[in-house]
Amino acid sequence: MKKWLLFVCLFASLPGVKGLAQTPVDYVWWNPAQSDFPVIEGQAWRGKDIQSPYDRLPAEAEKSVRKAVWDLSRNAAGLMIRFRASTDRITVRYIVKGKQSMPHMPATGVSGVDLYAGNSDGDWLWCNGKYAFGDTIQYQFANLEPNDAYHQKGREYRLYLPLYNSVQWLEIGVPKGVTLTPLPVRVDKPIVVYGTSIAQGGCASRAGMAWTSILGRKMDRPLINLAFSGNGRLEKEVVDRVAQIEAKIYILDCLPNLVASKLEDVYTLIVDAVKNLRSKQPTTPILLVEHAGYTDGGVSPLRRKYYTDVNEVMRRAFTQLKGEGFGQLYLLTKSQINLDSDAMVDGTHPSDLGMQQYAEAYERSLRSILNEPSGTVSTTKPRTQSRDSRIYDWQTRHHEILARLKTHPPRIVYLGNSITHYWGGEPLAPRAAGADSWKGVLEPLGVQNMGYGWDRIENVLWRVYHGELDGYSAAQVVLMIGTNNLQHNSDAEITAGLKFLVQAIKVRQPTADILLIGILPRRNEEKRLTVLNEELAQMAGEANIQFAQPGLVFLKPDGKIDEALFSDGLHPNAEGYRQFAAKLQPLLKAPEPVLKTKKASR
Repeated sequence: MKKWLLFVCLFASLPGVKGLAQTPVDYVWWNPAQSDFPVIEGQAWRGKDIQSPYDRLPAEAEKSVRKAVWDLSRNAAGLMIRFRASTDRITVRYIVKGKQSMPHMPATGVSGVDLYAGNSDGDWLWCNGKYAFGDTIQYQFANLEPNDAYHQKGREYRLYLPLYNSVQWLEIGVPKGVTLTPLPVRVDKPIVVYGTSIAQGGCASRAGMAWTSILGRKMDRPLINLAFSGNGRLEKEVVDRVAQIEAKIYILDCLPNLVASKLEDVYTLIVDAVKNLRSKQPTTPILLVEHAGYTDGGVSPLRRKYYTDVNEVMRRAFTQLKGEGFGQLYLLTKSQINLDSDAMVDGTHPSDLGMQQYAEAYERSLRSILNEPSGTVSTTKPRTQSRDSRIYDWQTRHHEILARLKTHPPRIVYLGNSITHYWGGEPLAPRAAGADSWKGVLEPLGVQNMGYGWDRIENVLWRVYHGELDGYSAAQVVLMIGTNNLQHNSDAEITAGLKFLVQAIKVRQPTADILLIGILPRRNEEKRLTVLNEELAQMAGEANIQFAQPGLVFLKPDGKIDEALFSDGLHPNAEGYRQFAAKLQPLLKAPEPVLKTKKASR
């Protein structure tokens, strides 16, 4: 105990801690580099493959890439740590190697960390940290709202690491008695970016404002940042490593570092990089990116010529590659990025405004390429949620569903909310109010329960975008969602969201029949749902899908719900599920009959 107190006193006296309230003695600390499972997101190589816990390239690359690239690969750009905690205070302390600031980029961007907290609706909220820079850097995040009705197990936090410095050592501290739960790196295929200083993060004011960080939040996907300031040059040695990564999409954004090269060499580098990637990853989309320009290009003919020339080469190479039959190849143009005249710090590197504009342009492009559109109302914007963490963990169920789909491809998919989730079937829910009717009616038909408690339309949309309809061919997709949107959205927004969701399902399960179940009657909403379901029936006809209302079994002749069939006016009880299952069964697609072959006559 005396040694621990001595350590705390010594730490409080470090130069980097002066000017901040001293960290309380009753703090407990977690070092992510010592975790039993991978928690540092944004790395394609980990463990024994890297020299330092916060490196971006594998150790073996030191022998083949240029020294400048290797040194920059030790910067922590794009790295992020996820954890959950129910606390009003979080402290981060760490040591970096290198200059803590630059003339045109503040220490908070070069060497600072950045913390975001999730809420129950999937929003990411920035946390204001008080910081002190010295031999040891410390950030203190105080006055945090530790939890709410939906966060009894704590909020999820995302800590972005320094953009232009190497982390030597880092610890995250919370008050004694608080449970800090490290979260493993997400299993989704990442967006992989190979680029220049702009993609590395210059000159964002803080780590979470790099366009790559913003894009990762917007797309809600892991992102691997392989950008190297002044040294993103489409070199084979780096492209070879990029090709080792199983990616959702590759982004090649290196033209700003090639403006001084011979144009014929630039052409060759582009073509060779694409062919190299495609030879190793034959189906993964590749996005080529034009030079976004310099904001002084309007008054400087020389600067304008730099980006105009390389962009012309890019378009020529893109046309040539497409003509040779290279599929899944896309181009993001300067005009689509569309930076305005105040978007840069020095005419070259984006300010926070420029970073936002970059991220918005990338999001538009990626959503089109990946068939993941996002609309203008909440029901058409894919979102996660954590509204029922006292009962089950939403992300854990998502991972369990994905694992089960690989081993038990379903005939029929049943997408829904808690009414479906807590009915029955596998993976087991915290409770099953209608397990017998599920087992007797739905299980024999090969129905997979893909309901999640508290889900809204936009949450199912996120799940559809993140793999729950990929890798198998279902005979039928049953969709029963929307009741949790009633208190947040108009009937028109609910209808628009379901139309959006139906289209997303068709893209991923083009041969499956789609059955849209009308929103089930619920206490005090009977009249509204009568009108809304009429609108949904019309929408279903226009979308050429089946619509049905087996939920009418819950209504009495006077139009009110039969309370005897519910546990709470919303969720059916066992008898309610039994009667609903009887009405639903004729609507579910039966298995194809097995043809018996005649025995050969003797």
